Order: sequence, then C-alpha cells, then structure tokens
Amino acid sequence: MRTQETHPAQADTRRTTTRLASVDALRGFSLLGILVVNIAFLASGYRMAGLAEPAFDAPLDWGVRWVVTLVAENKFYLLFSFLFGYSFTLQTDSAERRGLPFTPMFLRRLAGLALLGLAHAVLLFPGDILTTYAAVGLALLILRRIRPRTAVLVATGLTLLLALGFVLLAVLTMAGLDPSATVADTAREAAASNSALGGGIAEIVSEHLRKLSWILVLRVLFQGPAVLAACLIGLAVGRLGALRDLPAHTVTLRRLQWIGFPVGLAGSFVHTMSVWNHTPHKFWGEAVDLVTAPLLAAAYAATFLRALPHLPRLGRALAAPGRMALSHYLAQSLICSLIFTGYGLALLDRVSPALEVLIALAVFAAQVVVSRWWLRGHRYGPVEWLLRALTYWGRPETRRGRAAGP
Repeated sequence: MRTQETHPAQADTRRTTTRLASVDALRGFSLLGILVVNIAFLASGYRMAGLAEPAFDAPLDWGVRWVVTLVAENKFYLLFSFLFGYSFTLQTDSAERRGLPFTPMFLRRLAGLALLGLAHAVLLFPGDILTTYAAVGLALLILRRIRPRTAVLVATGLTLLLALGFVLLAVLTMAGLDPSATVADTAREAAASNSALGGGIAEIVSEHLRKLSWILVLRVLFQGPAVLAACLIGLAVGRLGALRDLPAHTVTLRRLQWIGFPVGLAGSFVHTMSVWNHTPHKFWGEAVDLVTAPLLAAAYAATFLRALPHLPRLGRALAAPGRMALSHYLAQSLICSLIFTGYGLALLDRVSPALEVLIALAVFAAQVVVSRWWLRGHRYGPVEWLLRALTYWGRPETRRGRAAGP
C-alpha cells in the first residue's frame, strides 16, 4: 500500500516494515525492563510491601536495589503504556483502511485483556497491569478523535494533578507519623504474606485476592491516570506519524535525551531516597517521580531509537519478544511464580537482589530464543492469537505465509 503516490509500493513496504520492527524492538526493550522490576515483587512479600528483604543486607544487595529503583522502577511501564497508545492509532487506521467496525472489535479486545488481567492477578501476580490497560482503553476509545496537541495537554494535566495529590498526601501524613512503627507493622504483614505465598494453591490465591483489595484502589487513584497520560502521548505521536521517519526527528530525539536524562535521573534519585530511607517524606518523592519519570522514560526511548540503526542484531533480538509481548509478560509471571512461590520451588526471600536480576536476564534471554523459534512458523504469539481471535470474532491463521485472518 502506498502512503504517497510519488513513492513506489515496494519502497513504502520497506519503510513500514522498518517502522514496525523498531516499535517491536522498543516493546521488547520495555518488556525486559518490566521483568527486572517485577521480579523483585514476585520474589518477596517484603518488596511487595515496600520493604527490603531482611535476609539480604549486604552492600551489594543494597546497591542492586538502589540501581534498579533509580533506573528502572516506574519508567518501563510508562514506556509500555506509551506503546499501548501508539498501537491504538495503528489499530484504528487498520480498521479504517479495511472498512471494519472498530468500536465493537476494540471493546472485545479490551474485554479479553480484562479477563486475562483478572486471571493473571488472581493466580500469578496481583500487580497485574492488563486490567489497567483494559480500563484505560475505554478512555482512549472515547478520546480517539482528540487532537495531538490536546492529547499532550491532557496528559500533562493528569500528571500534574497526580503529583499534586501526592503533595497533599505528604502534607497530611507528615504530622504525627512514626516511620519506625509503620515499618514494623508492614514487616509483620509481609512475613505473613510470605507464609501464605509459600503454601498451597488455595493459600496463594487467597493472598492474591487479599492484596487486590488495596492494589485496585492504588490502580484507580494513581497508576490508572499515569498510564492514561502515557497512552495519550503515544496516541499523539501515532497521530503525528513521528515514528515513521525517525531521521527527520533527530533534533527532537536529541532534545529528549538532553532534558530527560538529567531531570529524570535527578527526580528518580529523590524518589529512590524516599523509598529506601523510609522517611515521612516518601509521598514527596512519589510526587517528584510522577513528574520526572516520564521524561526519563522518553530519554530511554529516544536513545534506544537513535541507537537501533547501528545495532541491527540487537534490534532483531528484541523485536521477536516484542511481537509476543503479551504472551511473554504472562509467561514471566508464571516462571517467577514457579521459582518463588508454593506453586513450585517456594524460594520466597531466599534469592538475593543481584541473583534476581541475573534470573530476570536469563529468563528474558530464553524468551528471545523461544520467540525467534516460534515466529519462524507462526504469525502471532499464542496469547496474541487468542486475543486477535476475540477481537475479530474469528479464527486467525496461525502459520506464516498464509492469510492473516479476518
């Protein structure tokens, strides 16, 4: 298909393939960052409660915690959310070109995401984000005609309102707060959580359901609006076609790096200090991170996209799991559950932070290999195929070289 009448179809196909490959590679890069962050929460009830595992108190343990929090926490889910919004524009454009009714298809897709997310949260990881995407997808559907400039303004407003909310929480909680008592109470709850997660299936599911009661509140009040803000930026970028010709936007990408790295890392340092020092000023750190984390995520994306043409092998390696991101996201939780909970080895709080990162890298490396093998014979990952079947209400072709389905 031609995007401009003056260009031959073959050249346009090459540009489209490159664009999609770079987006897939960026999605794979985001998936790796999410795993490096999530594995700590899957490996310990203490980390899920915001505390360090008491069994690992060596300088190396603290160094790894600080580095992961500083460079990865709250950054990669924003990058993934940006790509969710960007992909939304690809889906709307595809439906329009093919003359398909977009709204019912997208609603079925969101329903599938919600069901997968609920199963994921109850069985494997209560920190699931798929249900958040399902809810945010409804907002995107309502706002799908929004202008790019307006989308950026709304995203900025949401971010600033969230930061203001944390500032108010900081002001309200600073008076009369006893951090030592709070940490002690939380530690007792984390120990009880570990005991449940190391038990049988019924105990694990029950503990996940207990955690969901407060995690859902946090999702609605805080993470949901942050995800929506990132999705709106992705929608704006998709509408402007900014990723279709990256060399034409080199100045913008460079500017994102120059602003995003110093401001983002400075804000992340404040956040990291507030997380691990357990001071009454933790909400101040959250407020700062809400404003600066998107800048650091943008700097990561800009750096990655600028470096990608010079690292074609890395791009191909990351693009494969990026095409199967949903399957691998769920598989990561399953693998970690088999390692850390009573579903399998029950190694909760027995693995150091450094070893957690090494396990994450090993799991992702295995996913790269599996992805490249799987995609040699299949068009979609297994969960992607299921979601596509629900979206189009039909059976997509699975094998490469055949029609892509309805």
